[in-house]
Amino acid sequence: MQRGKGMKFVGDSRVKANNRMPNVPKDYSEYPGKTEAFWPDFLLKEWMVGAVFLIGYLLLTVAHPSPLEGPADPTNASYIPLPDWYFLSMYQLLKYSYASGPYNVIGAMVIPGIAFGSLALVPFLDRTPERRPFKRPLPTAFMLLAIAALIYTTWESVQATNWEAVHAQGEITDKHLGLLPDVEVDETSEGYEIYQAQASCIGCHGGDLAGVSGPMLLGNELTAEEVQEVIVNGRGGMPAGAFTGTDEELQVLAEFIAGLKEAE
Repeated sequence: MQRGKGMKFVGDSRVKANNRMPNVPKDYSEYPGKTEAFWPDFLLKEWMVGAVFLIGYLLLTVAHPSPLEGPADPTNASYIPLPDWYFLSMYQLLKYSYASGPYNVIGAMVIPGIAFGSLALVPFLDRTPERRPFKRPLPTAFMLLAIAALIYTTWESVQATNWEAVHAQGEITDKHLGLLPDVEVDETSEGYEIYQAQASCIGCHGGDLAGVSGPMLLGNELTAEEVQEVIVNGRGGMPAGAFTGTDEELQVLAEFIAGLKEAE
């Protein structure tokens, strides 16, 4: 025990008066390859690498910004919901008959629960210090099986998705920008009432006639005869025979739509 100068009595203990030690890295010479102090040498390198990656991500977001879509429309029944690419495998599970419909809980909870449960059990199933894959059959098998399942279900989801329709439905149109044609709609007319009574018309062209999944009817250049032919025979993505009214109502509706010309 040290006595004399440099000691102070604090209660029943004796501590050094100057107990602050200089910030000198410890000697790691007895550990080959580990002679670097964590602070500040190792941590400074980590910060430098992190800064490089952060700057790279920022440049990537500037060069390729996130694609923006139009605002959500609850009246658009043809919208194709699609998750991000890293969830496509789980999204694909919900398309199988044994994991969808009344068995939706199997695809949403049971199968993912088994997968994550198996991953959590891996440390308990193989507790050897061996690191070579062929010396660890259980963890290696679980990992290969999981990778194969993820790749297969993701590939199936990609193949089954109509990507052209997905990209088209997210386009920002003149309707989203508020650039609608200068058309006066007579909401008291018989044609407008017939249009509002047709669910197939509203579902594609919207209650405001500005278009949802179908084209905008405001400012169209069709004649009444052309409109009637499109309604009866269909065109493009519009099926034939969707109109459920009488021939007289069809004629009135065609004249109403043909009259939605832009004011000159």
